[in-house]
Amino acid sequence: MNLEHYIDGAPVPSVSGATFTALEPATNRPYLTVAAGGPEDVSAAVSAARKAFTDGPWPRMTGEERAAVLRAIAAAIETRDESIAALECRDTGLPIAQARGQARRAAQNFRFFADVITTLGEDVYRVGSAQLNYVVRKPVGVAGLITPWNTPFMLETWKLAPALAAGCPVVLKPAEWSPLSAGLLPEIMEEAGLPTGVFNLVHGIGEEAGAALVAHPDVPVISFTGETGTGRTIMRAAADGLKTLSMELGGKSPLVVFDDADLERALDAAVFGVFSLNGERCTASSRVLVQDTVYEEFVTRLAARASRVRVGSPDDPATELGALIHPEHHARVMEYVRTGVEEGARLVAGGSRPEALPDGNFLAATVFADVTPGMRIFQEEIFGPVVCVTPFATETEALELANATRYGLAAYLWTNDLRRTHRLAQGIEAGMLWVNSQNVRDLRTPFGGVKASGLGREGGRHSIDVYTESHIVHLATEDLPIPRFGIAEPA
Repeated sequence: MNLEHYIDGAPVPSVSGATFTALEPATNRPYLTVAAGGPEDVSAAVSAARKAFTDGPWPRMTGEERAAVLRAIAAAIETRDESIAALECRDTGLPIAQARGQARRAAQNFRFFADVITTLGEDVYRVGSAQLNYVVRKPVGVAGLITPWNTPFMLETWKLAPALAAGCPVVLKPAEWSPLSAGLLPEIMEEAGLPTGVFNLVHGIGEEAGAALVAHPDVPVISFTGETGTGRTIMRAAADGLKTLSMELGGKSPLVVFDDADLERALDAAVFGVFSLNGERCTASSRVLVQDTVYEEFVTRLAARASRVRVGSPDDPATELGALIHPEHHARVMEYVRTGVEEGARLVAGGSRPEALPDGNFLAATVFADVTPGMRIFQEEIFGPVVCVTPFATETEALELANATRYGLAAYLWTNDLRRTHRLAQGIEAGMLWVNSQNVRDLRTPFGGVKASGLGREGGRHSIDVYTESHIVHLATEDLPIPRFGIAEPA
C-alpha cells in the first residue's frame, strides 16, 4: 500500500522520490510505504494554500457558507466510521472499541465549529454619539498543523475544524508513525465541496517536513500537539517569523484521592485514566496520589484491577489495552519500567510483555507503588500504560506533590469536601482540573496547559482566536475636533 501527499487538489509523490515505511504495531511488520516530504513538497503545499487564501473563495465566504461545508465534512466522516476505526486500530495499535469512538468525535469536531462560526459575534464599542468602533475577525492566512501519532484522525480534525471555520487554508503534517487515516481526508474534503487548495497534506519526518513547515515565511500560524522537547524546537524556529503558536505539549497529570472520596469511582477513574488509549494520551492520570489512611487499600485494589486489564490484539473487541505505537516507543517505555525498579519503586502489577503476545509492542498494565518525587518515573512523561502511586498525609502535602513536576496540563481531584475542592482548585498548577470526574471534554471550554505542558488555549472561541486577527475600525459619526498644527502665520 502506498500513500502520497495531497497538494492543490491532487495526490503527488515527493519531489525527491523519497519514501518511508510504516510498521503495524501489533506485529511490527511493514505494511505501508509513505511519501517522505521535504522542503520542496512543503513549499508546493504552502504555495497552493497561499493562492487559495489570496485568490480563492474560502476566506471570503460567510460563516454560514463555510459551516455548510464543515457539516458536509462531518457527514462524510460518519459514513466512513467503521473504515476510520479499522485504519486507526491497525495503524496505532489502539483497541478497536476505543478507535470507534475517535471517528465519532472527529465528526463532532466539525459540527461543533460549524456552529461556532455561525454564532460567534464581534465586538462593537460606541463612544457617545461621535464615534463607532467595531472589531472584524479576519483569517490570519495559511495555517500549519502538526499532529501527533496517538488518536491521529480525531486530533487532526481537532485542528482542521477551527482552522477551516476561521477561513484559513491549511497544510497538515501528520505524524510519521501513524499516517494511514489521514489518507482518507482528501476524498472527504472533495466529497464535502471544499475548494481546491484549501486543504493540503504533506507526509514526512518531523525534522524535515515539519521543520520546513514551521520555517516557511508564508505560514503565520503553527498549531502543534506533541512532546515538550519538540515544542521548544518549534518555538525557537518560529521566533524569526514572530509566528502565532498554539502548542499542547507533554503531561504528567496527578489524580489526587482523599480518604473521603468515593473510592470505587476514584479507582475506576485511575484505571481508565492511564490504561485507556494504551496510556498514550497527554492527559493521562499517570501519577496517583492517595491519602495515607486509604493508601494500602487503594494500591491493592488498583494492582488487582490492572492485572485484569485485557491486553490483546487491537482488532479484538474485548481488548482493553492494545499494542504501543512503535518498537522505539516500546523500548523507551520498557526502559522507564526498568528505571522504576532500579530506583526502588515497588512493582505491584505488570512490568513485562504478556507471555501470550511474543510479537509486537505489547506491555501489561503496569503499577508502581511507593514512588517518591525524586524518581524519574514520577517526574518524566512515560506515555504508556504505566502508573505511579504515591502516598500523602495532608492537604498541603497533596498540593506540593501534585505540583512537583515541570508539567501542568491536567489534574484530577477526588474528594467530597467542597471547601477543599475550591482550595485545591486555586492551588493546583494545571490548565485543566476535573473534580470527581474523568476527562469529560466540553468543546466550548479552553484546552491547554501551563509550565512545560503548552502555550495558548484551544476550544470554542479560543480556537478561532488562534486562526484569526482582530481588525479594529474606528468610524467617526460626527466631526470630532482635530488639533490643527501648522496654521500660524510665520513670525
